[in-house]
Amino acid sequence: MRKEVFLWCALQAISLLTIAQRTITVDYNKVSGKLNTTFNECVGAGRANEGLRADWQQQLAYVRKQCGFRYIRMHGLLTDDMAVYTEDSKGNPVYNYMYVDALFDYLQSIGMKPFVELGFMPNALASGHQTIFWWRGNVTPPKDYDKWAGLIKSLVTHFTERYGEEEVKTWYFEVWNEPNLSPGFWSSTQEEYFKLYKYTAEAVKAVNPAYRVGGPATAGAAWESETIDYCAKNNVPIDFISTHAYGVNQGFLDEYGNGGTVLSKDTMTVSGDVLQSRKEINASSKPNLELHYTEWSSSYTPADPLHDSYHEAAFILEKLKQVGNHANSMSYWTFTDIFEEPGPRFTPYHGGFGLLTIQGIAKPAFFAYQFLNKLGKTELQNNDARSWVTKNDRGDVQMLLWDFTYTLPDSTNNQNYYNKDLPAKPKGKVKISLSHLPAGNYTMEIYKCGYRENDSYTSYVDMGRPGRLNRQQVEKLKSQSSGKPSAIYQITIKANTALSKVIDIRENDVVMINLVKR
Repeated sequence: MRKEVFLWCALQAISLLTIAQRTITVDYNKVSGKLNTTFNECVGAGRANEGLRADWQQQLAYVRKQCGFRYIRMHGLLTDDMAVYTEDSKGNPVYNYMYVDALFDYLQSIGMKPFVELGFMPNALASGHQTIFWWRGNVTPPKDYDKWAGLIKSLVTHFTERYGEEEVKTWYFEVWNEPNLSPGFWSSTQEEYFKLYKYTAEAVKAVNPAYRVGGPATAGAAWESETIDYCAKNNVPIDFISTHAYGVNQGFLDEYGNGGTVLSKDTMTVSGDVLQSRKEINASSKPNLELHYTEWSSSYTPADPLHDSYHEAAFILEKLKQVGNHANSMSYWTFTDIFEEPGPRFTPYHGGFGLLTIQGIAKPAFFAYQFLNKLGKTELQNNDARSWVTKNDRGDVQMLLWDFTYTLPDSTNNQNYYNKDLPAKPKGKVKISLSHLPAGNYTMEIYKCGYRENDSYTSYVDMGRPGRLNRQQVEKLKSQSSGKPSAIYQITIKANTALSKVIDIRENDVVMINLVKR
């Protein structure tokens, strides 16, 4: 009998150890401070002309509502498909902002602001013929820098007249995109980019010194210190540093996905770049500059199935938690697969950057941002590295937790791994303890994203990965990724009693718990 009791106690101890392998302990009364909302300050989109499409606008309105993004950044505001600049027979500039107005008016109508990327070069103003992407963005310097400055000054003056000085003061003006990729986004040198930056920044400030301008919008956190030094030595205005980071080690530009990207094993990929950028700014002659990562994601190619996989949601949360408050914004690239750098895409899931597919089906990445947007304004003290716990103005509690597990096999690239059914292995249990919660009756809503939980890509694989989806298939995938609660409980909290709950978690699961007082 004593042996049986000992065995039972041993099994209980093992069980408790398993349960206690991860514990999230929070005191309702211990506040960390205001929740840092770097995560939804800005989001990316492919190019400006795509923003004139009805489906693009519908998707942006939905993402704005569900995820709370406040700014949006995109390429190609000045390319010829936006009809901004031409010259008359005598070589005099002719400006036209009808398409830009239609786009920016729409952004205003849904409560969003532009993070204005100033590029690429109108062909009538270009010094050469080098272009990038299917839509042929001209990447050469201006043939006449005074005319370029005149265009920028005219455009920013137009914004001021149309939207008002106080509104435009809240915008950001970013000079070009990834000029360190040459050939690629810039056909010339760093020195020539600094010249472009000078003319552009001074033109913006000539309209209003309070308007914010910055750069260098580089790939791979490059040219940051050099840009600050250039501006300091030459008395050139700069209000923020912007740059980009992706979670793969090799390369920077591959619109067709032919290179075979590999997710980095470095636990601080992306976030390590952000921390280093902040360190460089702090050590510079302009330590108070804002830092904006105007592009970031797991991979820089719109042909990487990792973007479609449930692994992406956990990756997003992992990186954002690591970044903390070291950046002023982290602009996820991009909100939609309506994105045509390699040309129009013909398959429903093709590894595109978007949170939504071309047909508006939510990918797992979307739920990372939707869940983040459900968090309250006040963060509670919490030592767990993979969770946030908050409360809102009503006193309701929100908890967002996840597992991040690197599962990519050695000698395998993303294109050959994340494009299949990838069952998640169990990772044990998470014990949640919340003390000093006000007594009363509560509704506990549990939301999940992970393998076969709001996992539209695996559902698409189950369909046989059809090259086209009919309406019924689209609706089925949307219904399987609706984001509705996976469970709802009615609970009662008694005075001086802590809330305790144990949940099972698998590799790369994301769990949102919303505790609403009735």
